Amino acid sequence: MSTSGSENVGQYSNARAVAPGSNPVEELSASGAGYLIPDLCNATALSLLVLVAELLAVVLLFAGEVSWGRFALLSLFVQWITLTSAGILCSTRRLLARLGVVPGALVAFGIVLTVTFIVGVAADLILSGDGFSVSLDWTTIRAQLVIAGIIAGLALRYFYVQQQLRQREQAELQSRIQALQSRIRPHFLFNSMNIIASLIATDPDAAEDVVLDLSELFRASLNDAGNQVWLDDELDLCRRYARIEQLRLGDRLQIEWSVAPEVVPRRIRIPLLTLQPLLENAIYHGIQPRPDGGLIDVVVGNGDGALKIMIRNPLPDEDSQSTSEGNRMAIQNIRSRLQALYGSRASLRNLASDHHYEVTLEIPIDTDRDGER
Repeated sequence: MSTSGSENVGQYSNARAVAPGSNPVEELSASGAGYLIPDLCNATALSLLVLVAELLAVVLLFAGEVSWGRFALLSLFVQWITLTSAGILCSTRRLLARLGVVPGALVAFGIVLTVTFIVGVAADLILSGDGFSVSLDWTTIRAQLVIAGIIAGLALRYFYVQQQLRQREQAELQSRIQALQSRIRPHFLFNSMNIIASLIATDPDAAEDVVLDLSELFRASLNDAGNQVWLDDELDLCRRYARIEQLRLGDRLQIEWSVAPEVVPRRIRIPLLTLQPLLENAIYHGIQPRPDGGLIDVVVGNGDGALKIMIRNPLPDEDSQSTSEGNRMAIQNIRSRLQALYGSRASLRNLASDHHYEVTLEIPIDTDRDGER
C-alpha cells in the first residue's frame, strides 16, 4: 500500500495560533481576563493624546484670565500630565491585563491621579519661586485632581466599552471563520467518495492516497479557526485538494505552481485555510464550467517584507459576473480574517478582466515570529 502522503498526517492538528505581532496582553484581553489599556505609545495614539490635551488647555484657558502666557503654562501642565500618564500606563499594560476588570481600572485611575498630584505640586513649587518654603495652594491642586479624575474616568470607561465591543466582534469573526473552515461542499465530498470507490478495485494505492488527502482536508477544516501553519503546509494542503479534483476533472484541470527561489516556505506562517478556499473557487468557478477546462496559475513570491500570492484562473464562457458573485463570500471572509490578524498590513485584492479572474494576497512576513522549524 502507498505511504506517499502519510508522513504529513496530523501536521494541522498540532498547529497553534500565533498571530504575528500578538502579545500576552492582547490574548488576555481577548479572553476577557483583565482590563486592557490600549497601546498609547504608538505615533497615532500619541498624536491624538497631544491634540486632546491641547483642546483641554484651551477650555481651561477660557475659565480664567485669557493670555498667551497663561495658555503656554496650561499647555505645558496638561501635556506633562497627559504624556507622563500615557507612558506609565503603556509600560504597565501587562500588569493591568493580568488584574481583574475593577482592580485594573482602579489602578489605572490611581496612576493618573498620582501623576496629576505630583505634577501639580511640582508646578506650584516652581512657579512660586520660593522653593519648598512656600505653602501649597491646595484648593488649586484639589481642582486639578477633580478635573483629572473626571477625564480619566470617562477615558477608562471608553476603553472598557471599546474592549467589550472588540471582544464581541472577535467572537463573531471567529464564528464566521469557523463556518468558512468547516465548509466542505457536499458535492466535493460525494465526488471524492465516488472516486475512492472506483479506485479500490483498479488502483488501491491511488485510492489510499485519495483517502489520506481527504482526511487532511477534513482535519484542517475542523481545526481551530485562529491556527497558523507553515506556508509549505498550506501549499501541501492545496496540492492535496488539487490532486483529488484532478482525478475528477482529468486533463481539463491544469495547475502551474511557481514559488520564487527567495521564498522559504518553512520560515513563513500564514493563517490556516487561506489559500485552499481561493484555489477551490478558481477550480469551481473558473475550470469546471468550461468544457475544455483551463490553466490555473499559482504564483508565490515576496517583496517589501510581505508574502505575495497570486491565483489566476480563466473565466467561463458565460457572464463573468457569476464568477465574481460566487467568489465574494470566501474572499470577504478571508479579508476579514486577515484584517483581524494583521490590520492594514495585509491585503486581498480581486480583479476580473475579459478572460481571467485574479486574486492577489499580501501577508506581512514577521521576522520575529517566523523562523526555522
